Amino acid sequence: MAVQLGIAPIGWSNDDLPELGGQIPLEQCLAEAALAGYAGVEKGGKFPTDPKALGRLLARYGLRLVTGWFSGQLLAGGVEAEKERARPQLDLFRALGVRVFVYAETTGTVQNRREIPLSRRPRLSPGDFAAYGAKLTALADWLAAEGCPMTFHHHMGTVIETEEEIDRLMETTGPSVGLLLDTGHLTFAGGSVERTIRRWADRINHVHCKNVRPAVLADLRAADGSFLDGVVAGVFTVPGDPEGCVDFDGLARLLGEIGYRGWVVVEAEQDPQRANPFEMAALGFHALQTALRRAGIAIER
Repeated sequence: MAVQLGIAPIGWSNDDLPELGGQIPLEQCLAEAALAGYAGVEKGGKFPTDPKALGRLLARYGLRLVTGWFSGQLLAGGVEAEKERARPQLDLFRALGVRVFVYAETTGTVQNRREIPLSRRPRLSPGDFAAYGAKLTALADWLAAEGCPMTFHHHMGTVIETEEEIDRLMETTGPSVGLLLDTGHLTFAGGSVERTIRRWADRINHVHCKNVRPAVLADLRAADGSFLDGVVAGVFTVPGDPEGCVDFDGLARLLGEIGYRGWVVVEAEQDPQRANPFEMAALGFHALQTALRRAGIAIER
């Protein structure tokens, strides 16, 4: 079995907080991602949306487009309207050979609202999951038929944040709804990475690797802070950082056990003035490469 290592541009530039790396050119991000060893990058706000322009730009640095975030609004609208919203990104992804479509439900989200604490995030009542799951499955069926299957991104500050909410979502959706396993968001929410992998092994089709600094998380919880307060304070870091608490050797062994194939992506939003993006990218690459090789997993370019 083999995986590919990718990285998200959020360590260089944060689309929700432009003051974090807004001045860093995209070309610097791509050059440093390639230099650190990654085979691909996820899409960010600075990326061109024309497939030919983006393809040429990535080829200049020997990189592939892994996938990219889509801010879903299915709770607030219908499936057909959501297909229309998703179509431009889907067309871009198909043109560049992207294998999964990252979908996050952002209706009412507080992830991008620094003034709103995480304790005031939106929630789905248990009785709402079945109806939402039916709509999400219909959208995922369409994405699969279009050749770019859904991978659902659980995320702090959204309606799908906790391990219990992930379980309910998977239980009320069909197999076309894949799961993006994000080690950082799941750990932040108090969930178990191991339990989630074992329970939903057949649904996991994309992996985000971010580390969590438990001391920063404890302070954020005590202060009832917002998600972006946590980002600015440094709650997230990359694999390999000794201040982090996520077990990436254990993650690699579990990915080997379930036969995972696909992208493993470093995605750790940080302040680039405090955490040098290239140094962090290189640290994350080395840590994941080491962990995956120890688990007997080959890494493809």
